[in-house]
Amino acid sequence: MKYINKLLILALTASLFVSCSKKLELFPYSNIATGQSFLTIDDAAAWNTGMYSSMRSYVYGIFMFSTDVQSDLLNASLEYGNRNGAPHRWDFNDDDYTIRDTWAGYYSAMKNINMFLTNAPKINTTSQADADKLKRYISEAHWFRAYYYLNLALRWSKAYDPGTAATDLSVPIVLEFDVAGRPARSTVKQVYDQILDDLAKAKEGLGGIAGSKGANRLSIDAVLALEARVKLYMKDWPGAKAAADAVINKNLYPLVKTPVDMKNLWVNDSNEETIFKLFANNSNEQPGQVNSIYLGYIPASKLYRPDFIPTQWVVDLFDNADIRKGVYFKSDSLDIQGAKYKNISLVHKYEGNPALFTAANTNYAQGQKVLRAAELYLISAEAAYNSGGDALTPLNAVRTARGLTPSNATGAALLQDIKDERTRELAFEGFRLDDLKRWNEPMNRKPAQNLSVINTGDRFNTLTKSAGDNKFVWGLPANDMTVNTNLVQNPGW
Repeated sequence: MKYINKLLILALTASLFVSCSKKLELFPYSNIATGQSFLTIDDAAAWNTGMYSSMRSYVYGIFMFSTDVQSDLLNASLEYGNRNGAPHRWDFNDDDYTIRDTWAGYYSAMKNINMFLTNAPKINTTSQADADKLKRYISEAHWFRAYYYLNLALRWSKAYDPGTAATDLSVPIVLEFDVAGRPARSTVKQVYDQILDDLAKAKEGLGGIAGSKGANRLSIDAVLALEARVKLYMKDWPGAKAAADAVINKNLYPLVKTPVDMKNLWVNDSNEETIFKLFANNSNEQPGQVNSIYLGYIPASKLYRPDFIPTQWVVDLFDNADIRKGVYFKSDSLDIQGAKYKNISLVHKYEGNPALFTAANTNYAQGQKVLRAAELYLISAEAAYNSGGDALTPLNAVRTARGLTPSNATGAALLQDIKDERTRELAFEGFRLDDLKRWNEPMNRKPAQNLSVINTGDRFNTLTKSAGDNKFVWGLPANDMTVNTNLVQNPGW
């Protein structure tokens, strides 16, 4: 299997010269040997910084919006230029760049993590403070690996089924770098067991690291929040609820309740209700990926030319009293193939933080939000519903904070309220396709806002896919299938 290392070049060849009967080992001036990069706590800190920096390339952009483009939330505008077109039409092949780049990105990030976890324990620490730092760095590396493996499993595996997880195929587990390695696919259970093992090890060094709003470093709350997400996907309802409630009950991340605070959260990157977000500033720390497909702002005309437009269905899902509606969506004027259209609702969740602009107009840069408290309330509600507990309390915490009336539903109506609230709250954050998959629901594109501005037909606005369609699960990249003959492709690819 071929992985691309985008962060650190660590495999080096020494040149040996013999002079005056002595052997002198020289290294290229721009590189150091692997053994030379794990000597001190400062070396470990540099690797740790690299993991945080690298993650900014694997959160937003195609790593987030590709699954929403594939789902029922969006229509392709007439200006989309076939950007992200294959997943939207569900006609993508295993050599599509979305599949290739997502797979390579996650495995590339883990290549450096694995290198660190193999070599970091060899570092000699000279004080208890340094030993504590190293323990934290190692624990954070385990968290990062758990995060990447979860996303790999979500893209390239069936939804977790406790009855078949031990035989369903997932992705290869690679814990040590081996350029000649040709690993076979592990089972879904093996991959999720690995994720849980990494999270358990993350707790070892982060158990005493308290969380805080808007934290740019990992904490015990980030471990618990990711654990709650993992166990939700595993249908471990008691485990998911326990992990989610452990963070909620600390009352460190209260949900915002006003339109102003909601706007500050999404436009100005306030710290409210954010458990973990990636650092960004307006000098040399711009995030590596942005969600720029929703607006396409044209400064000269002050009009918009988006690639994708939200369906009328998802806009209508938000009540006018909902404080999210005016932040997630705004009514804009479009320039589509030379014609102007007014009053089209566009996604403004990622319009860009003005403090991060590098020019007069938006560059769509944001502080990338990785974990938010609102997700945990919804995990708690869904897990409680499926285990016979109190689902209304966490569900209504979100509803009332966002300006909606409390739900008093029971039975199937309560489950639908939970699903609808999850769709509203987490819209355009990359969850929708995975939710449809794990709920075993079909993907049916809903009515559009305006047929004149979008691509129409059975590959676009009227596309339907039955529950369990093969392409809910992505195909393994063509190049890896060619290079690694031990891999088995997913059905339908």
